[in-house]
Amino acid sequence: MNTPAPDERFGAAPATASRSARRRRIVAGLATAGAITVLVALPLVPGLLGGGGAPLLRIPVESLVAVAVLAILPWRMPRIALAAAFGLFVTLALVLAGIDRGYESALGIPFVPLDWPQLADAYGVVADAIGQPLANVLVAAIALVIAACIAGLAWAAIRVAGVVRSSSDGRAVLAATTAVWVAAALVAPPLRTTDPVAAAASVGSVGTAVSRTMSALHEQAAVARDIADDPYAGAPADRLLTALRGKDVVIAFVESYGRVALEGDGIAEGVRGVLRDGDTALAADGYTAQSAWLTSPTFGGRSWLAHSTLQSGVWIDSQTAYEQVVASDRLTLARAFADAGWRTVADVPSNTRAWDEGATFYGYGAQLDANDVGYRGPKFGYARIPDQYTLKHFADTELAGAHGPVMAEIDLVSSHTPWAPLPQLVPWDAVGDGSVYDAQPAHSRTASAVWHDPRTVQQYYGLSVQYSLRALMSFLQNVDDPDLVVVVLGDHQPASVVSDAGPASHDVPITVIARDPAVFAAITEWGWSPGLRPTDAAPVWRMDAFRDRFLDAFSPAP
Repeated sequence: MNTPAPDERFGAAPATASRSARRRRIVAGLATAGAITVLVALPLVPGLLGGGGAPLLRIPVESLVAVAVLAILPWRMPRIALAAAFGLFVTLALVLAGIDRGYESALGIPFVPLDWPQLADAYGVVADAIGQPLANVLVAAIALVIAACIAGLAWAAIRVAGVVRSSSDGRAVLAATTAVWVAAALVAPPLRTTDPVAAAASVGSVGTAVSRTMSALHEQAAVARDIADDPYAGAPADRLLTALRGKDVVIAFVESYGRVALEGDGIAEGVRGVLRDGDTALAADGYTAQSAWLTSPTFGGRSWLAHSTLQSGVWIDSQTAYEQVVASDRLTLARAFADAGWRTVADVPSNTRAWDEGATFYGYGAQLDANDVGYRGPKFGYARIPDQYTLKHFADTELAGAHGPVMAEIDLVSSHTPWAPLPQLVPWDAVGDGSVYDAQPAHSRTASAVWHDPRTVQQYYGLSVQYSLRALMSFLQNVDDPDLVVVVLGDHQPASVVSDAGPASHDVPITVIARDPAVFAAITEWGWSPGLRPTDAAPVWRMDAFRDRFLDAFSPAP
């Protein structure tokens, strides 16, 4: 057997050590390159979400400052704390920018951090659309991504700062990059210029959120003045709504029933057809209808802002304004009816929990929700209960037989996003406990199938509005109540995926329907157009104007 030469026996270990060192240097270089990529890319994402262009040749100041400070800090624990704070700040900017982008896309408004409780409502809509298990998985995935961003940014900052601290070349590169950023910022300030080289996207995202929060807080003073400026505050009950005494009055909100339903391409034809048929059928039953437009304070969602605006006569376009108004003693239409002797009812089939504001602010004497209307049928997405069932149950329990005057707000939610699966009308007398609908969801496309194509979303939106309006027409034709007065209106335009098919506006239709000519004699000065469909020449009021005009028309002057 050959004996290895001395240089072979003693040279193997150094060669192996050399290869291992090269591998470590390669891995270290790749890790540093990855860290630099994270520090350059992630802080720029808020700018992209905010509508900025491609992040090529941009330098984020957040990363420069973090690396520079970490490089000169001599203590390990403060370095870790600072890196974590940097990661948290940039991730906060990412989250704020992402939510803001979602608000702009769905609601057409920017996100104000004071409105954060609405995120729970957004989760509820998503859960209704895709199922709660999948929605929970989505929330968990988002939480993991957020945690990964915080940890990844902190690690990247510490990694690059370590290279800068231990290498003269690293310090030179940092100094040169900082000089380029300063020079570029002098030429094109990062927060005032489109696509600046000297970027501060994360700072801008957080700064914008703080600015909006401060503006919202300042707006509270204006809302307080509007609340206090109430011509009907303290009005005697015997002088309220005297021209409607003995009438049953229903305010029916049709979810997402906006101008696009009557003017949108591929949507309006079917909805207009339902309204034409409704005009003919109602006229045959002795009804008259007059219509106009209201400008809603909200768009794409947040229906409660529209409901409270109409009822209170205060413009409520944010969650903070809503909370401020419902905590006040501002007179609502429902409370005015209650004070004047009506039984007042809130019929909200989408509610599954107690609604304290319904009694404390609105003044409803009775509240109906998904838990107490005896429904035994299937769930239709967000709309747990079909509108036809809601109206039939209300007619049977509140309007049948001898009864005192009733005022109710009824929320028709079958036209709520995601607009699938859709219910179908059944014969009025066959509604029963709702089990007649059991087979219907299987005959409709699912929400996940509908939302693959914006054109299909628009189609199903139109079909859902047609269904809600047909249900309302069925209610009017089957309820034998000569003293019935119905005010039907939309709460807001649907989300942009649908509203982009029509004119850009916040307008919704509103219609008064009654048999008694005296009702229309009282509103002659309104100048509304005849029929269920408002014409282009019909008036356009802000929604907060309705309360006072309604009270003015049917009450003596305060």
